[in-house]
Amino acid sequence: MDHKTFVASLDRAHLARLLSVSDGPGVRHLLGHIAMIIGGGVWIMQGWPMWQAVLVLQGVVISFLFTLEHEATHKTPFKTKLLNEWAGSVSGFLILQPFFWFRYFHLAHHRYTNIPGKDPELVTGYKPETRKDYYWYLTALPYWLGMARQIKRNAEGKRFRDYIPESARSKVVREGRVMLVLYTLCLVSLIFTDLLFWVWMLPTFLGMPFLRLYLLAEHGRCGFVANMFENTRTTYTTRFVRFIAWNMPYHVEHHTIPGVPFHKLPELHGSLKGHHVVTSDGYAAFAAEFHRETKPETKR
Repeated sequence: MDHKTFVASLDRAHLARLLSVSDGPGVRHLLGHIAMIIGGGVWIMQGWPMWQAVLVLQGVVISFLFTLEHEATHKTPFKTKLLNEWAGSVSGFLILQPFFWFRYFHLAHHRYTNIPGKDPELVTGYKPETRKDYYWYLTALPYWLGMARQIKRNAEGKRFRDYIPESARSKVVREGRVMLVLYTLCLVSLIFTDLLFWVWMLPTFLGMPFLRLYLLAEHGRCGFVANMFENTRTTYTTRFVRFIAWNMPYHVEHHTIPGVPFHKLPELHGSLKGHHVVTSDGYAAFAAEFHRETKPETKR
């Protein structure tokens, strides 16, 4: 059975319940995520014990706002449209990833998941195949450099990919220009105070490698086929990771029915039992397996 056959077999009332969207769960989850970021920032600025370790944890929690931005592209975390747009835009700003551009990039990824030549994550993304590439990928430097170039291109209105519709390009350009202005203001603020450096910039730089590993597990070493049961991985992990990742470790579930909001993915996971093809028992296990399967650099 492939994912399309599974969806067709679901009871219509059950499917409708899974697809229903509301504000309450998303608002509560967002408040919890924000509280963690504020708490980490206060800890760092107060210089409390082990504040250096909290820098990394703070960065992980901020970097994983990617998963909220990702959900907002589907308009599923909140029923209120404005909440989705603001949550996605702010999250994207904090991790240097323009939200409106990413929406179209990501929807194309869903349309052509893991299909070479069509999935933009494979066309423009960075998928390591050698040990050297793997280590370089985990630094997150390819991400930072790529997003900086993308924002610049968006602001200039140049070289739009086919997945950005003509009707959305002016909005993408405007977003890129606004982001450049805001980043400039943030850099100027460092002349007067180092607050943003310690609670946002440095932590996010330190935390982003953890997000890169998490993202690699979603489709890395999965089949280059159209069946979501084979081209996507669900990773079993801790409640903390599921929380900061907005339940996206249930990734087969998300790709099978993208319209299901994050807080209902555990229920969908229960319905999918017996159909999973690719899973991992935690991100450490995935990382170790991926490392074993990467090619050592050949000596010249």
